[in-house]
Amino acid sequence: MSIMTVEGSATEGASADWAPPPVWRELRYSAELLRLLSDSRLRAPRRCVDGSPVLLIPGFMAGDASLAVMRRWLRRRGHEVATSGILANVDCAGRALGRLEERLERFAEGCGRAVTLVGQSRGGTFARALAVRRPDLVSALVMLGSPVRDGLAVSAPVLRTVRWVAWLGDRGLPGVLSTECGEGDCCAGFQTDLTAPLAPSVSALSMYSRSDGIVDWRTCVDTHAPSVEIDSSHCGMSVHPAVYRELEQMLDAPALERIAA
Repeated sequence: MSIMTVEGSATEGASADWAPPPVWRELRYSAELLRLLSDSRLRAPRRCVDGSPVLLIPGFMAGDASLAVMRRWLRRRGHEVATSGILANVDCAGRALGRLEERLERFAEGCGRAVTLVGQSRGGTFARALAVRRPDLVSALVMLGSPVRDGLAVSAPVLRTVRWVAWLGDRGLPGVLSTECGEGDCCAGFQTDLTAPLAPSVSALSMYSRSDGIVDWRTCVDTHAPSVEIDSSHCGMSVHPAVYRELEQMLDAPALERIAA
């Protein structure tokens, strides 16, 4: 495992030279989950005192159920946990972020304090945009395999899926992104937020895997946040023991002051 902070443009732009690992390596998910469940310290975590409330956001094509293991673990630690309300993360980023911001506002107000955002893959890019827009409501940000520097730097099969979903959106299927989202006004603010500096009050961490078979790991290295390398499959980041250990450390850090009522 390594930690680094990247400055400059070494990984910016499309990743035409990226050779993704064999897709069969994504089958590691079951083994990663088994390792997590067999780790007694993680399976029965120490309860924290006054833990930060956490909002979870799933990845592309996934819904809240994909983060059920993490949700249960956080609740065993004593955190209040909210879900995104997403059944399948395929909507236009602009529309999705509007709903997520409303959800974040209600959750933070109900808890009376700022919230930790944890997002996987596309969900991490949404979490980052929310942290940029609402630093008053966000205390920490964790991105798991999130391509914040190029959302289309993905493997060929996944890119074909994105184009197929956009084709459906172009033909009027509600709740689905379209080809206009790439450079249209609907997502312009979202694209800007992905490269904007984070507020000093927001603790941030990006986790990536060089053996990720879905997303080019270089696009997950945030220029404004420390990055941690995890040897994980893309989908398995939500159940990988190393991710939980990093998350535990961040959540145990001193919390920010409660937001004003």
